Formats: sequence, structure tokens, C-alpha cells
Amino acid sequence: MGDSATATATTTTKATPPTLPVAGRRNVLITSALPYVNNVPHLGNIIGCVLSADVFARYCRLRGYNAIYICGTDEYGTATETKAMEENCSPKEICDKYHAIHKEVYKWFDISFDEFGRTSSPAQTEVCQAIFHKLMGNNWLSENTMQQLYCDTCQRFLADRLVEGTCPTPGCNYESARGDQCEKCGKLLNPTELIDPKCKVCRNTPRIRDTDHLFLELPLLREKLEKYISEMSVAGGWSQNAIQATNAWLKEGLKPRCITRDLKWGVPVPHEKYKDKVFYVWFDAPIGYISITACYTPDWEKWWKNPDMVELYQFMGKDNVPFHTVMFPSTLLGTGEKWTMMKTISVTEYLNYEAGKFSKSKGIGVFGNDAKDTKIPTEVWRYYLLTNRPEVSDTLFTWADLQAKLNSELLSNLGNFINRVLSFIAKPAGAGYDSTIPDAPNAESHQLTKTLAENVGKLVDQYLDAMEKVKLKQGLKIAMSISSEGNGYLQESQFWKLYKEDPSSCAIVMKTSLGLVYLLACLLEPFMPSFSNEVMRQLNLSPEEHLSFSDEKGDIDKAKRPWDFLPTGHRIGKPEPLFKELKDEEVEFFRQKFAGSQAERVLKAEADAKKVAEQLKTTKISEGNSKKEKTKPAGSTKTKAAEAEVTISRLDIRVGRIKKAQKHPDADSLYVEEIDVGEESTRTVVSGLVKYIPLEEMQNRKVCVLCNLKPVAMRGIKSHAMVLAASNDDHTKVELVEPPASAVVGERVTFPGYSGEPDSVLNAKSKVWEKVQADLRTNADLVASYKDVPFTTSAGVCKVSSIADGEVR
Repeated sequence: MGDSATATATTTTKATPPTLPVAGRRNVLITSALPYVNNVPHLGNIIGCVLSADVFARYCRLRGYNAIYICGTDEYGTATETKAMEENCSPKEICDKYHAIHKEVYKWFDISFDEFGRTSSPAQTEVCQAIFHKLMGNNWLSENTMQQLYCDTCQRFLADRLVEGTCPTPGCNYESARGDQCEKCGKLLNPTELIDPKCKVCRNTPRIRDTDHLFLELPLLREKLEKYISEMSVAGGWSQNAIQATNAWLKEGLKPRCITRDLKWGVPVPHEKYKDKVFYVWFDAPIGYISITACYTPDWEKWWKNPDMVELYQFMGKDNVPFHTVMFPSTLLGTGEKWTMMKTISVTEYLNYEAGKFSKSKGIGVFGNDAKDTKIPTEVWRYYLLTNRPEVSDTLFTWADLQAKLNSELLSNLGNFINRVLSFIAKPAGAGYDSTIPDAPNAESHQLTKTLAENVGKLVDQYLDAMEKVKLKQGLKIAMSISSEGNGYLQESQFWKLYKEDPSSCAIVMKTSLGLVYLLACLLEPFMPSFSNEVMRQLNLSPEEHLSFSDEKGDIDKAKRPWDFLPTGHRIGKPEPLFKELKDEEVEFFRQKFAGSQAERVLKAEADAKKVAEQLKTTKISEGNSKKEKTKPAGSTKTKAAEAEVTISRLDIRVGRIKKAQKHPDADSLYVEEIDVGEESTRTVVSGLVKYIPLEEMQNRKVCVLCNLKPVAMRGIKSHAMVLAASNDDHTKVELVEPPASAVVGERVTFPGYSGEPDSVLNAKSKVWEKVQADLRTNADLVASYKDVPFTTSAGVCKVSSIADGEVR
């Protein structure tokens, strides 16, 4: 095993020498929980550790910090032995197989490790045993006899994960609890505590036998540990879930923790009495961060024994917390050496899948290699997982939500803004700028541009604050709101008119918008690096040289002058669409394809193949018939029921802006509005809102407009659309449904999970509007919704001011 692992560690050819801490610079050491090597990682694993850490590492590099990102596969322990038994091979072969799979998955996800190593390397044995000797020499280890389950059939002591039984925790009663931890309630267990335990290999009931082991004396280290926790949890801004999990361990009372196991696969214990045992995986695994850094550079101590210069940031899922805030720090403190201790821990809750939990053991959910197979681009997966990052509570992966985020946020907001700007610059002279960036003198005196720059400057400050505090989801949301600002700026400037009417203002607007495109490529690089690279390519700039929104000193003032980002006269590249729509039929296909467990999917695929084979046989038999009946492929025609289906997708609801509103000359209760809905001319709309909304509040505001009703005359004036509003139960209060301030005028309001083109005009006889309207309401959060699905724009959801659970019409 050693030879192979050494080869893996040393054959990584490095074009540049390893990064080492530098005096006077900010030095950041980043690790993510080492993924276990006995299975393919699923999306929950990916967002929980490696992807989150990657975003922070990329952000650090973008800011010019001296940062390295270390990770690798956790390879020792029972789970590997168990998997090897299942697959009828050696633990080494299992590790080789799955290390390669993990590496490939993370490569596809654009994870930028400085070193991705393995805990089965010789360096791991060396570092682990050295730490053990220090602990032994400092008298922090004790010997004790343990009662352990022994299987007479298999003739061996059963490690924690080789035992399954019913969880003893009151109220849990989970029947498949492992010997070390209950997957359902999360409680850490000893195998002897399980009710009705069974050997996982032969399913027989094991018996209890005595065995001697070594223990780390956590109670004796408590004072040192508590001092570290109380200081560092404040200085490092530990996430609340990390603090809670740590305090729960301390409150329960620290007990001596067994650090050895009766196994063959692991780091050997360098002690005569325990030479047939190995270290417990949770003692040895965190030491993997150190040994993998040792594979990265022989000067690893400059990172790991340098607390005055290095900040250590660690990323993981919530089930790993106690091992990183109690066990690992206690181990390092016990050596008496000056280790770089963890400053900040960033912990995620669980990402759940559709109706239940992701599960590696049961094969439920979307796995790393599945994501690649969907042909949905890497940047879309990264974006979706990061907008859904379970930072304070569990979140849910659903295909409909992935579709909505792609279509409305990436495609309609971000992609639309960038493509509009670049396409206009690329138009030939007379219609655009022939791909050359125009000059824009005195941009700061252009009022609309000045306001935009102030807003963007504030957002960049908020972005930096969120990212420094490792609030990654918030950082992403803020970056995306800059795109919404850009869309609003383009729309309000009406640049297509300015080009002919006020060329100097148009040049300012377009050069500023190009600066925003560049700024977005920078701010979003940690989240979607492949997207940023493509934007830089379309700007005709090299990402390696140009991707930075701060100067050499880290000053970000230029982010507040977006018109100065790109030089006048620079020629841009060829604009191309950045995102592709995800259609309903694709979503339904994926939902069915990834339903159930991986084992069930295999059975289904085999059954489908058998069915196709049977159909082919039948086809061959009937080939001799002279009259062949032409059959239509299943699903190729709409049934009458489908054609008659009435959903919100048949309505053409758009974001509109009331340009002017006045009282109806012949009706005291009616307003007449001129509304811009993104067409060449405004639409005249008559609304019965006089007694509910003052006239001054009707001026120049954004509204939701139903545009495909049949025009109808109201007291002599024809109304060509309808403004949507919500009313309370007794209709004494009415409020307009409002899109976000930065929503684009003319964009269609969408409803995630419902797609399709709207009817050109709603059929009055079929009562389409009346049927849909019955399901339009505001919810408790004041969001206008259809069957609990929000009115959605590229800038966010549409809301009312104060009417909860009101009827929308």
C-alpha cells in the first residue's frame, strides 16, 4: 500500500513550487473534511465539505491572500474493510478504486485543491505515530480493558461499523443504528449499547468479550481544551451549529476516548503490547490534514506549526463537528507542541433529496458521477448547490427548484444582462460599437450611472463582509443582486434610444455596464469558475492576468467606479449565450431516472432493456404483414385532456411599469393607466382601485400585469390588460402585487415547475382566467403565489405590503 500511495503523492508534477507562508501577508490554510473512500460522493457530501471549502479558497486567492487548500480521501477503518468484503477484494484495492473516482468527480466539479492526497500514505503513519509518542510521553494516554462484541462465527472482535442494532436512545428506536453512531438521531454510540446487536457480515448475534485498548484522557485535557474553545470560537466566528455540537459534548462530560481498534487496516500502533491493533480512524483521520500537507511540501511545519502567522479554516458537515472541535484539538494540545489550531470552522446541515435523505449506504440521491451524466454544466450544479447551501438548517434538493434557479436566475437575470451588453457592443457601427469599448468621459457626472455606482459599491462591501465571515450563500446572493442592478440600469437608461439621441450618455451606460460584466466575472469566480472564464474569454481577456477587482494592496475602490474597469479601445470577443434553458420534459426525465436507490435504478434499467428486447421481437414477427399500422410514438401527441389542462403557464403575466395614471373621466371609481410592458408602445389599462390606492401612489411604480386577457371597454375606454392586486377577506383593503425594484420591465413572471407558452388570448368561454385565479393567493410571508409556487422574476419573488392569505385578482 505504501509504495502505491507514495507514487500518488509524488507523481503530481507541480509547475510552481509549493506555496509557503510569507511574513507580512495573510496566510490561510484551508481544509475540508476528508471524504470517506468506500463510495461515490453524493451532492450532500460535495456541498458539505469540498465545494464550500473550494469557494472560500478561490475567494482567498482572488483577494490576493497566501492560501492553500488541502484535502484527500480518508482510507483506513472498518468501513473500508466492510466494503472490501462486499466487493471481494483487498482494502487497498477498494481505496485505489474509490480514490480515483473521488478525484475524477472533484475535477469535474472544478475543485481547486493544492493537494488531494490519501490517509494511507507513509507520511500518515509517520506523523500519526510521532503524535502518539508525544501523547504517551506526556502521560495523556491510559490503558483500559473494554468489553467488546466478538463474533464466534467470523472469529474476530467486531469493529463499530461491523455491528448493527436498534438505537438505545429514548424515542429513536432506529433499527439499523451502527455501532459507532445512529444515522437517524446522530447520537454517538458504543456497540455494546445497541439493543439486539447483529454481526453485519454473518447476521449472527455476537457476544461480549474483554479486550485491552489505549485511551486519550480527554477529562485531564479539559482545561486546555475549554480555554482554546472559548477563545477561538469567538475569534474565529464559529458557526452556531458548531458551537452547539461542541457544547453538547462538553455538557455531557468528557470521557476517556478509545484511540485503538482490533483491526488490520489502519496505522499500526507503535507499542509492543498493542502491535496487533491499529489507531481508531477518528484519531488518525484529522491527522491526515497534516500528512497530506507533508506530501505537498517537505516544509509542512511552516503551515502546521506556525500559529502566529497562519489561520486555519476547516469545512465539514455537522456530524463531523465534535471530532474537529474536541478530539483533534485535544490530540494536538496533548503533544505540548506549538500547533496551528483551527481558527474558523464552517459547518453545514444536511442537504436532503426530493422526499427523503441522501444516503451513500442506501444509494439514494444524485451522486457526483450522476451530475456529470446529466450534461447540465458544472457551473449550474455549483450555483444550485451553493444557493441551497444548508448553512443554518437542512435544505432540500428538488429538480423543479434546480430548473427554476437555472431558468430564472442564471438564464433570465445573469446571462440575459451579460449577453445584452456584449451583443450591443459587438453590433456593427451605426447599430453598436463594432466590438470596441467606447470612451466615457465624465461618467461620474451622469446621474443614473452615479446612483448605480453607489449601489454597486455598497453591495461589494456587503459581499466582502459576507465572504470574510464565510457566509457563502449570502455572498452569492449579493453578487447576483449586482446583476439585477445591471438589468435595472440598462432598462432605465433605455440605451437603445440613447444610441441615436444622446451618444455620449449611451457610451457611458455601455462602458459602465461592461465594467459590471467584468466585476460579476470576478465576484462569481469562487462560485462558478468555468462561467467566469467564459465571460473573460468573451471580453477577450485572460483570466490568469485580469481576474481581480482590487489593486495590489487589496483596495477595492475601483469596484465603485465600474466605468474604469476596462480600457477604452479594447476589442471584446464574440458574445455567445452563457446558459441554456432546462425544459420541463428534461426535469421529468431526471426526476424519474434518479428516483429510488441506485440498486433500484439498476433493476429498472434491466427491466426497461428487457421490455425493449421483447418489443423488438414483436416487431420482427409483424414485419411480414403487408398492411402496417402506423403507430405514433408515445407522448408525441397531446391528449384532449392535456390540451384542456388549465395551469398558470397559460397566463401571460409580465413585469410592467405605470408611466402615468389618472382618474377615468366618466367613472369616479376607476383609474386609467398607461403601462410599459416591454412593447414598443404602452398599454392602456383601466383599474377599479380609486378607493383603495391614492393617485400619487399609482405613479411610476412596478406592477404585475396580466397581458393576454381579451380587451374590454370600461365606461368608454378600452382596457388592454389587468393589473394584479390582492384583497383581504372582506375586500376592505386592496394592495398591488409588486415585483422587486430591479425586475426587468417586460420580463415574464414565471412559476417554478410550470412552463409552456401562454395562450395568445385567453378563451373567455373556457374560463381559463377564472379557473387559475381560484388558486392565486398571498402566503404568510406576503408572497403572491399560485398553488404555493411564488410569482418569480429574475430579481426575486413578487410581494404585497401587508395582506397575508389574501385573494389575488
